[in-house]
Amino acid sequence: MPTLHLSQDTDADALLSKDPLALLMGMLLDQQIPMEKAFRGPYDLVARIGKLDAADIAERADLGDVFATPPAIHRFPGSMAGRVQEMCRFLVEHHDGKAENVWKGVKTGDELLARLKALPGFGEQKAKIFLALLGKQLKVQPTGWREAAGLYGEEGSLRSVADVTSKETLLQVRAYKQAMKAEAKAKAKA
Repeated sequence: MPTLHLSQDTDADALLSKDPLALLMGMLLDQQIPMEKAFRGPYDLVARIGKLDAADIAERADLGDVFATPPAIHRFPGSMAGRVQEMCRFLVEHHDGKAENVWKGVKTGDELLARLKALPGFGEQKAKIFLALLGKQLKVQPTGWREAAGLYGEEGSLRSVADVTSKETLLQVRAYKQAMKAEAKAKAKA
């Protein structure tokens, strides 16, 4: 089993590497906060509630409070706790409560992309990035996965979380994102 380096914390990365729900949840949380904090979120959640179980999380009335307890798991603890619950409910309803069933047995990259886009909180870009992460780092590689992942599936690219395998690659991905933001800002001014 490959070891992921998305949170840049040994224990949190070990959880992401062995628990598909943790990985899917980290990807869901990866917005408007640093990537490392997002992918550490599942580990912090386990520390607070004892385990990651989609059925349990889907029904917890106190999840917003759990997310908000200092230090908050996310910058927007209430809304992100709601999104996590919504995703967990979807997993229970459509995938027997198992995150890995989202990608298990898929035949094509397009099928996997469609399954990922069906997840609450996963738009086109997040789905493509997660598909690339599965393909590049976890060897979930159905036919046409790179094409379905678009630019994020390109071999050797350093565009997204899919390409973070060390502290160095994290810095390279961050530099790429900053350059893209600067370019977009310059185009908007022109």
